[in-house]
Amino acid sequence: MTEVEMSRREWAYNELRRRVMVGEFGVRTRLMEKHLAEDLGVSRTPVREALVRLETDRLVVREDGCYYVAVPDLSHLRDLYELRITLELRGLTRVQESDLVSHDVALLEPLRDKWRELIDDLPEPDPQFVLLDEDFHVTLLRASGNDELTEALETVNARIRHVRMYDFLTADRIATSSDEHLRIVELVLAKDLDDALTALHKHVGESLEIVERRAARAITQMALHRRVAT
Repeated sequence: MTEVEMSRREWAYNELRRRVMVGEFGVRTRLMEKHLAEDLGVSRTPVREALVRLETDRLVVREDGCYYVAVPDLSHLRDLYELRITLELRGLTRVQESDLVSHDVALLEPLRDKWRELIDDLPEPDPQFVLLDEDFHVTLLRASGNDELTEALETVNARIRHVRMYDFLTADRIATSSDEHLRIVELVLAKDLDDALTALHKHVGESLEIVERRAARAITQMALHRRVAT
């Protein structure tokens, strides 16, 4: 595969993902390879591969041989966020409660340095930023020394990832999240765990509100949209 072909396939995936997430397709619109390819100005192969990837992302579903947009399921989102914040805060409180437990500086210092560098050269808005975000939170929890808590968080992350992508569609959210990550890890390294707890709780709570609002808006757009990709 040439570099141009790889670039075209990645562009097709990113563009279709963007259109799905902003609600550009109706709820029961069939996502047909032929017409999507014509619309994007590419061959059917990049579109076919993009749809497969989007199904893996749980952003589209395949029914009776056709692809349709997957409507975000918000019914259990708050419950899962509550579990998420419980796990993450526990990584801080367990260190507060015992002199025998401490954060692993060997994990936290590279994490801090990574986000310092990222803030200096912020990426463009991209739903895949969720993976960087997850890595931050998982590493922060892992540094507290409880592998079971970390594994539980990874499981929760996998269940909410397809909805949490809605948090990273704008430049301001990328910047704000990055700044908050850096502040949190710096507070933990400074052993200012009270302020770290407050900052982490606020950070996750704000993410929930934005995710719910943007996902709900996309659902509304899907319901209202009348353009049929056939």
